[in-house]
Amino acid sequence: MIFTIAILLATAVVLVSVSRRLGLGSVLGYLVGGALIGPSGLRLITDVEEIHGVSELGIVMLLFLIGLEVRPQRLWVMRKAVFGLGTAQVVATAAVIASGLHLFGLDWPGAAVIGAGLALSSTAIVLPMLGERDLLGTPSGRNTFSVLLFQDLAFIPLVAAVPLLAGGMAAPKAPEAVPWLEAGKAVAAIAAILVGGRFLIRPAFRAIGGARTPEVFTALALFVVAGSASLAGLAGLSMSLGAFLGGVLLSDSEYRHEVQADVEPFEGLLLGFFFLSVGMSANLSLAVREPLFFAAAVPGLMAAKIVVAFMLSKLSGGTTRTATRFAFALPQGSEFSFVLFAAAVDVGALTQAASERATLAIALSMALTPLLFALSEKVIVPRTGMVPKTAYDTIEDDGSPVIIVGFGRVGQIVGRVLKLRGIDFTALEQDSEQVEVIRRFGTKVYYGNPSRPDLLRAAGAERAKLFIVALENMEESLAVIDMVRRTFPNLRIIARARNRRHAHQLMDRGIELFVRETFHSSLRMGEMALTALGVPEPEAKRAVALFAEYDERALIATHAFYDDERQLIQSSKDTAAELAGLLESDREERAQAGTEQAAAAE
Repeated sequence: MIFTIAILLATAVVLVSVSRRLGLGSVLGYLVGGALIGPSGLRLITDVEEIHGVSELGIVMLLFLIGLEVRPQRLWVMRKAVFGLGTAQVVATAAVIASGLHLFGLDWPGAAVIGAGLALSSTAIVLPMLGERDLLGTPSGRNTFSVLLFQDLAFIPLVAAVPLLAGGMAAPKAPEAVPWLEAGKAVAAIAAILVGGRFLIRPAFRAIGGARTPEVFTALALFVVAGSASLAGLAGLSMSLGAFLGGVLLSDSEYRHEVQADVEPFEGLLLGFFFLSVGMSANLSLAVREPLFFAAAVPGLMAAKIVVAFMLSKLSGGTTRTATRFAFALPQGSEFSFVLFAAAVDVGALTQAASERATLAIALSMALTPLLFALSEKVIVPRTGMVPKTAYDTIEDDGSPVIIVGFGRVGQIVGRVLKLRGIDFTALEQDSEQVEVIRRFGTKVYYGNPSRPDLLRAAGAERAKLFIVALENMEESLAVIDMVRRTFPNLRIIARARNRRHAHQLMDRGIELFVRETFHSSLRMGEMALTALGVPEPEAKRAVALFAEYDERALIATHAFYDDERQLIQSSKDTAAELAGLLESDREERAQAGTEQAAAAE
């Protein structure tokens, strides 16, 4: 077993590193590595079942972590996407695939099983793939997550319906096969998970003292995953569903972040083992014997799923970019499909030969998905945002004395402060999606390019009193300021500085009113840190005030050579030493003053 683990780890280190360096994600590296070392490759590992049971824990832990992120309130908010878009995707995709298979001669029961299995997509592949690109928070990421969540929930009734396709429910042979008994067990298991999570798990975490005993805390976190999964498995449900419910119950807990930090390392490694086992399970000799079949079947499967998903996303109101990402994230089969096909073979609803072909098609689609998604991100998605291009708003000069360009997190706060004092302003933002979001909250903002003089002239720049630049991009900020100083020289400017260099570049342009965006919040955090460490609040405020004053002077002093890195480094060292001495002198002077004051009082 040690040799097996060594081979698995070495394969993961080499091939996953190569795959990620090529921009193809980690999943493809695992799948290719599994095929390379498995029975169809170099045969370094021939007993796939040896790791398959352990590797399935990776999926269980993945669903548990997903549950931690899905608070019940959030799930209720997502209900339309989960049950609306999710149902439509599964039903429509299954119907299209099953109809196509039946036209090619497969009987309806087998076509229905394969269609339902291929309609599912791999949570274990898609979520890491989107997460690596920071797409989970986008509309396409949220829609994809909602559909995957519905698929995980739909897997249980799909497996339960398989015997019906083979007529297996006509004459139950044992009490445990009675549908009502099975349903009762499932309800009891879910109730046990819900009650246990609500009334037992949280008190257990408190009883062990939170994270003060790390090894016991980790053991309890893993027990929650294994226990909730086991309860669901004993009742005939998906273990992943049990783990998901366990995670949801802890999503509002004060220990959620500690549990997540403890489980994630195990989840990542075991999930990698799962993908390696999928690669090793692929019967590549079947592809060698029937190359034309798989050359047509796999692209056909992925194309059908992409087209259906794209159309459904567009019908639900998604943009072309959202629909494209949503569609290219879901063209593969699911790890749960393997279980579904095995159950169908056991009851006679699917032949062994058809199951092997479908299983290999799923494995190949899993391997191709990261490559296809990466290609779509480089070639297709960038072109979806080019047309149609939203027309800029027509701006009317309403006499506002202030113009704010860049209405993101900084500009909005400035605008709210002005609004509090009853001061009108005209806000410009060049991100159309941001404009739509802001308008839904009742704030008037115009969509337009602030670097255009005609647009600023229409906004009243020739008679406005103040021009506030809150743009996030430094180059765009400087370009707008250069244009305003040329075109509207009498307009006073206040600017947002991203960092010291940006501040120096603003000083080059004669801008005296600027704010380093993280400076004051960092000073406040520093003051809080000092008081939390026991420094008296007056001393903490005095130290922060001295630092702020000295740093502002240093910013002006280094303006003359901010492009000279050597001088900047030396100046930084000198400033740090001088500031330390200044703080020490101030501390001694205040201590001496206190002593003298006490002596005078005596």
